[in-house]
Amino acid sequence: MLKRGAQLILKTFGWKAVQEAPIPRSAVMIGAPHTSNWDFILAMLVLGATGTKAAWVAKHTLFRWPMGMFFRMIGGIPVDRSSGTAFLKRVIVLFEQDPNLVLAIAPEGTRSKTRYWKKGFYIIALKAKVPIVPAYVDYPKKTVGLGPAIFPTGDLEADFRNIQSVYKDKIGKYPQNQGEVRVKTNKSKTES
Repeated sequence: MLKRGAQLILKTFGWKAVQEAPIPRSAVMIGAPHTSNWDFILAMLVLGATGTKAAWVAKHTLFRWPMGMFFRMIGGIPVDRSSGTAFLKRVIVLFEQDPNLVLAIAPEGTRSKTRYWKKGFYIIALKAKVPIVPAYVDYPKKTVGLGPAIFPTGDLEADFRNIQSVYKDKIGKYPQNQGEVRVKTNKSKTES
């Protein structure tokens, strides 16, 4: 019923949900581009429309009363951005405890334009030994989708070329807030 409801809502507003491959039972799902608060609603709808159950992370300040209880109920996990490695360790433990965990993360970390994506999602996937599933919104095409799983190899630059290929033609609601799909590497630190 939830699946049909989400599909109906998307169809009513002219959107379509695309699932390019089966979702692995355990994965880190990344969502981009993230330029609007509407992205969250569309993400919930694509998950519903494809029958994908996922937990998701967001900044801890969103989890204040009264919405905090609701957000936790629908799979939200608060993140204190200042905690850094403590958060990564906590999430890796969650994957160890739940072999069916699909965890959604917005790697841009903000709706504003950024020069680099945060690498946390990649580190989590690598250490938890789970694939990365790219999720996307494309406002001009009115499409929300789930791409094929990408298995991290430890070669960040090569793996990121695969991730970039998924997002190369996806456009957010506010394209001016959309940064490039890239992470900071040792090479990019010397170029800055």
